[in-house]
Amino acid sequence: MAPKFKIPTAFALFILLLLPFSYGIGTPGFLTADSAFGLSTKANPVGTNLIVEIAKKQNLAVVFVTSKIKFQPAKGNAPGPFGQFAPPFKGRPFTPPPMPGNGTGTGFIIDQEGHILTNNHVVKGADIIKVTLQNEKEYEARLIGSDPKTDVALIKIVKKNGEHISFPFISMGNSEKVEVGEWVVAIGNPFGLSHTVTTGVVSAKGRNIGTGPYDEFIQTDASINPGNSGGPLLNMKGEVIGINTAIFSGSGGNVGIGFALPINMAKAILGDLKEKGKVTRGWLGVMIQRITPELQESFKLENANGALVNDIVPNGPADRGGMKRGDVITRFDGVEIASMETLPKQVASIKPGKSVKVEVIREGKSRMLDIKIEAVKEEKPA
Repeated sequence: MAPKFKIPTAFALFILLLLPFSYGIGTPGFLTADSAFGLSTKANPVGTNLIVEIAKKQNLAVVFVTSKIKFQPAKGNAPGPFGQFAPPFKGRPFTPPPMPGNGTGTGFIIDQEGHILTNNHVVKGADIIKVTLQNEKEYEARLIGSDPKTDVALIKIVKKNGEHISFPFISMGNSEKVEVGEWVVAIGNPFGLSHTVTTGVVSAKGRNIGTGPYDEFIQTDASINPGNSGGPLLNMKGEVIGINTAIFSGSGGNVGIGFALPINMAKAILGDLKEKGKVTRGWLGVMIQRITPELQESFKLENANGALVNDIVPNGPADRGGMKRGDVITRFDGVEIASMETLPKQVASIKPGKSVKVEVIREGKSRMLDIKIEAVKEEKPA
């Protein structure tokens, strides 16, 4: 089953859109033409012709991704041959042997050499990756690089012996220019239904859904479902503005709330994925927290902007640069830190070894610090 994220205030789930097909899907409850409904051309100010053209052109560069794990550990203890009420064995509990695992998702080709962007959770741990083009031609693909923190993976088509081919590809747009309310097109393989096209609008930007420190999702009501993972979210120019990644649902199906990773986030790490297979991020060496109204009053701050430093890693970049516990970071490398969530993304974007100016408020006065950023390591705090 796909990973699920519980939302405490409602019986709903954020669902990563990978479709495992090692489980039986059964017969889906399809709507008939009489019972289904959709947007008419009058209701859609974009017009159907433009969407048709986008679908025709960009579907050529969208691929059906199949991943296979030869063996994966089975979870939990399986019941014995007499069922779950059989008396337990003495000693070690029975552990079932590793089982093969399979899954499907979506990807899109970004250059004529056959590099493909998809979600990391679509290909994570896979021993075999295969992609199928719209013309049903199948290729093996190899993993070039992955970044679990943003759930982005880069794979590349393995050309067959003697084959000389330039693949169709989709241009990547600028997700910073995305506007709430603009029309978008999603292409993917929901429930294994290859190259499905749906439309909707951008419902919101900068959504934090609690999946990691770099959450900044584009929310859309374009219908996306399990199997859409890694597929493109396109603007009306046919450019990729996001990678469809998760949905908010109480049933496991689409309810009009989907989330796409902004394409600028993927573009920012693409070089690292190609060259090193992983992403190197900057590290400041601080623990931060949000400024509440109570903290604002206690620290006598003019507003609640910034990130409050509540701890510092000894001998880390911030410590060596003169930062103190209780400082409020208001600007980092020239960028205003409007909230706590802004800082980790800005720090991560800095190349290790670069010195940056960091403005802090300390005891009511503004100070400028010069701090040399280091490379983040998994064992280090954020």
